[in-house]
Amino acid sequence: MVTREARRLVASARFTLRERGAKFLLEDAVDLGVSYVSYPFVARKRGERTFTVGDRVYRYATDHYNRAWRNERAVELALGRTFVEENPNCRLLEVGNVLAHYGENSHEVLDKYEKSPGVLNEDIVDFAPAEPYDAILSISTLEHVGWDERPRDADKTLRAYRALRAALAPSGTMLLTCPIGQNSYLDAFIQDGAIDFPERHYLKRISSDNLWREVELSDVKGSRYHSPYRNANALFIGIVPR
Repeated sequence: MVTREARRLVASARFTLRERGAKFLLEDAVDLGVSYVSYPFVARKRGERTFTVGDRVYRYATDHYNRAWRNERAVELALGRTFVEENPNCRLLEVGNVLAHYGENSHEVLDKYEKSPGVLNEDIVDFAPAEPYDAILSISTLEHVGWDERPRDADKTLRAYRALRAALAPSGTMLLTCPIGQNSYLDAFIQDGAIDFPERHYLKRISSDNLWREVELSDVKGSRYHSPYRNANALFIGIVPR
């Protein structure tokens, strides 16, 4: 655990320095220190709070890894874990190796870049499973497709979404989350309805202590990553109900 966290922090620092500069890296280091000092005092209290998506109420996750309790992971982990718990004993695929870092690794995982035991390293747009999946989960992964790659591919996020839908059985269920304000191509697809999940929800961060509230699409238009709060300030949640 310590080695994994150290490697993640070094990689994160290099990326932050390259993409956002020394000032942001310094601010991020301060935020990391604050998170370690404050976690024992506030995490339990935050775990007692709830947020709502549709007509369902969830408790915020309070994992320490990756400062999850202080950012959008507090919401996404709660949703993802509930999804896994409610779909036992079926072919479940997670696209983007996220839950394994927080203790959940009992299902298949597809991740193009992350080298880990049991992880399929394939590009989602080329993925063609022999059999469709009963359930598919993706946490904050779609926004990286086509955007973090060079050269950027404006349509790749849409192709990735369509590949996900194609890999899902007709009677299957899917949950996808992604931040709004990080990938402008994806934001446009969400705004114009090209990412056409049967159920679409939008969460907006409303406080410095990481409270989230469900809002309308118009309320998250123009949201920016890292502003006004660190990390995501708005989330898209797409659901294919069973």
